Amino acid sequence: MTIKKDQFIIDQILGGDKQLFSVLVDRYKKLVFTLCLRMLKNREEAEEVAQDSFVKIYKSLGKFKGESKFSTWVYRVTYNNCLDFLKARKRKFKELSVDAYDGFEIEDLDNALSDLEEKERKKAILACINMLNEDDAFLLTLHYYEDQSVKEIAEIMKLSVTNVKVKLYRSRKQLAIILKRKLSNDMLLNYEK
Repeated sequence: MTIKKDQFIIDQILGGDKQLFSVLVDRYKKLVFTLCLRMLKNREEAEEVAQDSFVKIYKSLGKFKGESKFSTWVYRVTYNNCLDFLKARKRKFKELSVDAYDGFEIEDLDNALSDLEEKERKKAILACINMLNEDDAFLLTLHYYEDQSVKEIAEIMKLSVTNVKVKLYRSRKQLAIILKRKLSNDMLLNYEK
């Protein structure tokens, strides 16, 4: 149903009713921001890139052919925009240190794992996902939180279905290691108290 609604709104926007773009922004802003945050791991940068993604979506709306779901196309534009931002940041700072995020991630994990209730476990998993590299975090977010199929993810990331399956397997394996390590550290901290 949303697919038909999206196409109707797109047709109206392309027909001159530019105000309707706000409907698409409202519909996808949370998803776009979440994906940007997973890749960039910085709230301010994610907000900036999310806004820029919507500008790019608006400017290239006429290029959407309807061959895939509109949400898939939005994810692809956002993903590419995040990659462009990361490339520009790397050029600017020569090389970004992987260790630059450790302090923030550890703090997030310590706060998220204070209680192992369902809500807290979800926070812990999200924090651990943020410890993965950008592509792995993006991939797991699409698959588990946005319920995108392997085929849709392949389309978004311009990879083969087989490559997505392999990356999903490896990403899950890395996430399991991070979760196990983090849970072990928290248990030790609790016993020391």
